[in-house]
Amino acid sequence: MRRADRLFLIIHALRGRRSAMTAQQLAGTLHVSLRTIYRDVADLQLSGVPIEGEAGIGYVLRKGSDIPPLMFNADELEALVVGTRFVRAFGGERLGVSASAALLKIEAVLPPELRERSRRTRIYAPELDNRIEASGMIDRLHAAVEARQVLRLQYRDPSGSETAREVEPLCLTFWGGSWTLGAWCRLREDFRNFRPDRIVGVETTGGVFFEITGRDLSAYLQAVGRNEA
Repeated sequence: MRRADRLFLIIHALRGRRSAMTAQQLAGTLHVSLRTIYRDVADLQLSGVPIEGEAGIGYVLRKGSDIPPLMFNADELEALVVGTRFVRAFGGERLGVSASAALLKIEAVLPPELRERSRRTRIYAPELDNRIEASGMIDRLHAAVEARQVLRLQYRDPSGSETAREVEPLCLTFWGGSWTLGAWCRLREDFRNFRPDRIVGVETTGGVFFEITGRDLSAYLQAVGRNEA
C-alpha cells in the first residue's frame, strides 16, 4: 500500500468516531506495524491534520473536519458491505485487503444512522481456512490475468491424472463454491476452464500474450460451458 493511501485511510478510520481508536486497531485495520502507525500519525499531526491523542491511549479526529456523506441508501450500503465480505472471504489476500480498505473509506463518511446499519447486516461470508486462498494461488492467477502472462500449469484432472499445460489466462470466475481460471490452452488449442484447487504447480514462462479475435475474453465468454479441462 502506498504511504499516501495509508495516510488517507488513517484519517478516514478516525473520522466521525465518538471514541478513540488505538494504534493497535489502526495497525490491524491497515495491516501494518505499530511503529508505522505511530510515525504516520505524528506526520499527519505535524502537517496540520487535527488528530488528538497519543501513543498508548488512542486517537480521535477533532470535530468539524467532516466531509459531506456519500449518497447511499440503506439497501445500497448493505449490498456494498455484503459484497466486501464475500471478496474478503473468497477473493484472495490482495483483493481482500483492498475490499476492507474501500469499505473503511465508505463507512468513514457516512452519517451515523447509515454507518450503524452497515454494521448490523446479518449476511456473512465466513473467512474459512481455504487452502487455495491460503496458498496465494488466487493472487498469483489474478496477477497473471492482469499482466497477460503465459503460464505453465501442472494440472490434475478429476481422475487424478496430471498433465502439463501452457495457457493464456483470460479471467477468474467464482461460481459460488469454487473458482475457475478461464484460459486459452495451447495444448488443446481451445478454451479450457481450470480449477485452482487442481493446479499442482504454476509458473510463468516469461512470455506475454496478446488477445486475438476468436481466442480472446469475448470469445471465451461465448464459449463458457462448452468445454471441459
